[in-house]
Amino acid sequence: MADEVVKKPVGITETILRDAHQSLIATRMPTEVMLPILETMDKVGYHSIECWGGATFDASLRFLKEDPWERLRKIRKGCPNTKLQMLFRGQNILGYNHYSDDVVEYFVQKSIANGIDIIRIFDCLNDMRNLETAVKATNKEKGHAQIALSYTLGDAYTLDYWKNISKDIENIGADSICIKDMAGLLLPYQAAELIKAMKSVTKLPIQLHTHYTSGVASMTYLKAIEAGVDVIDCASSPLSMGTSQPATEVMVKALEGTPYDTGLNLELLIKVANHFAPYREECLKNGLLSPKAMGVNINTLRYQVPGGMLSNMIKQLDEQGMSDKLTEVLEEVPRVRADFGEPPLVTPSSQIVGTQAVFNVLMGERYKMSTDQTKDMLRGKYGKTVKPFNPEVVKKVIPGEEPITCRPADLIKPQLEEYEKKIEEYKQQPEDVLSYALFPQVATDFFKYRKAQQENVDLKKADGENGAYPV
Repeated sequence: MADEVVKKPVGITETILRDAHQSLIATRMPTEVMLPILETMDKVGYHSIECWGGATFDASLRFLKEDPWERLRKIRKGCPNTKLQMLFRGQNILGYNHYSDDVVEYFVQKSIANGIDIIRIFDCLNDMRNLETAVKATNKEKGHAQIALSYTLGDAYTLDYWKNISKDIENIGADSICIKDMAGLLLPYQAAELIKAMKSVTKLPIQLHTHYTSGVASMTYLKAIEAGVDVIDCASSPLSMGTSQPATEVMVKALEGTPYDTGLNLELLIKVANHFAPYREECLKNGLLSPKAMGVNINTLRYQVPGGMLSNMIKQLDEQGMSDKLTEVLEEVPRVRADFGEPPLVTPSSQIVGTQAVFNVLMGERYKMSTDQTKDMLRGKYGKTVKPFNPEVVKKVIPGEEPITCRPADLIKPQLEEYEKKIEEYKQQPEDVLSYALFPQVATDFFKYRKAQQENVDLKKADGENGAYPV
């Protein structure tokens, strides 16, 4: 029959060890919660487990007093048979500004050496120039380089835009493409149209990542699967839905017995869910998991504001005693975004646009006060936007300056050697220099804490007490 569906099993990337808890509980899941279930997760048959990168690096050091590199090594040891995946912000690595090429290359090298198989690389402006160094470095280390396109809406983001950029991704040497729908804006029928359009111009596998914030994610996945998407991102049910991803078990069951059957073991998936269920209850009790994050937020579709960006703006307004101004700020967001060349709203562009929208409303005059990040955005230091900046805003914010047109990292001299000198006193492993490069103060505080912990253990040993270094 002409309309017969070809059998095409769908792969699933499990996000509970990274994006699920980043989205729902501010990336606060400690490694000790993960370790006991890794052996089971390793047997499920996932396409990959996303377990590192994004905000996990900063949060591990800053809030959990954990070494993120040690976490990665432990997860690798616990999952020897499953591909491990991380999220990487292009030239920003895991930080909020651009780094020199030597730092990017070294970070990629060490990530793969410590256990990462797939590096999902994205840029907040979809500027391919900000992705090239990370892709080349991943290729060199024999890792899988996946470029993630930050999905957004706007009259510049036509099907031709997505088709052309898909060809660009293939040309710079990526192994696969991910559509990264950070705000849950991609609707079901548009997803089918988008996947078909991209598949018509590239042979690269296409993965889809979305969030349940707007309430459409599982419908979007089903239409994308029918249109030929290769892999979808899901989260084990205790930390699924809301601002996280659709539930893994639900998607597996929905596809069971169809041409798209994932082949994943449902009994093992239930064991994974049962392991994380008590932790979810604990997070609800201690306030880490807010019921507000679990519902549908229709403002996502109205204002294109990702969940994290919305909570950040609410916090900024609360601190100023101006929470009644939220609607005004939400209405200002698309205007600021238009002034900035219509960038996708994802870290760090979402924070830059959101904070500037708050300033514009609170000051009663647009761009009366601008952040350093706003100035750098308009200087072109984050890269090229799909549309030009508003020239009147450029004139007001950075008078007399001309935005740069080169790749931003071309203006950054090699930094690694300088970071090595600064870290000498605290360095215990080669990776420490990278922790310091990304988060100098946070890493230094962690190194001091680590040293104090180690000396304390040594003192106890010297006193004749039994015991070893904590595992």
